[in-house]
Amino acid sequence: MKFETSAPHYRMRIVTSLSEIAPSLWDDLVADQADNNPFLSYTFLSALEESGSATEKTGWQSCFITIWDGDKLEAALPLYEKSHSYGEYVFDWAWAKAFKRHGFDYYPKLLSAIPFTPIAGSRLLARGEAAQRALIAALQELQEAGAYSSSHLLFLPEAQARLLSEEGYLLRKGVQFHWKNQGYLCFDEFLATLDKKKRKNIRAERRKVEEAGIQFQHVRGTDMLEDDWRFFKSCYDQTYEEHHSTPYLNLDFFLRIGRDMPKNIHLIIALREGNRIAASLLIHDEQRVYGRYWGCLESHPCLHFETAYYQSIEFCIQERIAIFEGGAQGEHKMARGFLPVTTWSAHHLSHPEFSDAVSDFLERESQDIELYLNELHEHSPYKILKHFEVSAT
Repeated sequence: MKFETSAPHYRMRIVTSLSEIAPSLWDDLVADQADNNPFLSYTFLSALEESGSATEKTGWQSCFITIWDGDKLEAALPLYEKSHSYGEYVFDWAWAKAFKRHGFDYYPKLLSAIPFTPIAGSRLLARGEAAQRALIAALQELQEAGAYSSSHLLFLPEAQARLLSEEGYLLRKGVQFHWKNQGYLCFDEFLATLDKKKRKNIRAERRKVEEAGIQFQHVRGTDMLEDDWRFFKSCYDQTYEEHHSTPYLNLDFFLRIGRDMPKNIHLIIALREGNRIAASLLIHDEQRVYGRYWGCLESHPCLHFETAYYQSIEFCIQERIAIFEGGAQGEHKMARGFLPVTTWSAHHLSHPEFSDAVSDFLERESQDIELYLNELHEHSPYKILKHFEVSAT
């Protein structure tokens, strides 16, 4: 495969397994990115692959684009050939149905994202803009050379989204809700910034959990045992069962990240009468906490809010972590101190007529998103808005 670039000495290679790259080379490249996080690490991505959670059998065939300058990994694009749209959190089911109605195949498609993880971060992992543009050119060549309907890059930093737009990609906005630490010394100090109604409701929710006799245990990843992971997995599986769905991640995946990246993991366990009844798993670095998975074996009023949100906020305050990302979507989070942020994705459809139709749709959707964001900001839960909208990274 050939592609035009201002740095003709670059060599491109498609990697169908992350094991083809030395961990140190990958992690050195990730560390150079302004918008990196633990989900981009070799440990996390390889755990998805090696556990069998994200493989060809599950519809996530790795085809990472890598660009080399001699023996140096100069750029990389985490990329998957997808045979479905599950586990993405930027929904394109309507596009797939439109293709089918007109006799075209939407799958396979190319997707750059962290499997099952709606977390923003760099996708064009590169040292400099020339290497970023080389990645984009290689992706376009790969899409044109193969039987792919489209390529999609999800949860991008805005700067990378804008760069892709210059190369003909269609941009799509989304909304998530993040909590921002204003240097609070305790949970009550955070509550004091909220309007009276929100403050009263949160205290009432926490009181219901306390009156149910539920207590909480925080377990750092470095202290977690296999039994803790097995309990958490039972909670995780229960959540999927309640939604009549199949869990994306298996126990082997969780054991791998528990073993190989324990400093980035924090488990919150709810107990009643000495029995563990619920859990919330956080992944974090020094700047951000990412609320990833929650589940319960017993249902109690407000248990979800306490386990997944309030206990996590207390962890952020204690550890002086700036941002808590509570997961995908969830307008109800605003009543609990979270504020809306814009997320970005970029899309390129090979079929010109479908591309034009999607472009029109995205323009209308973007206007709706802007109206939605304006409306949300008018209903801030804070007495005085000290928080400002931040990008997803």
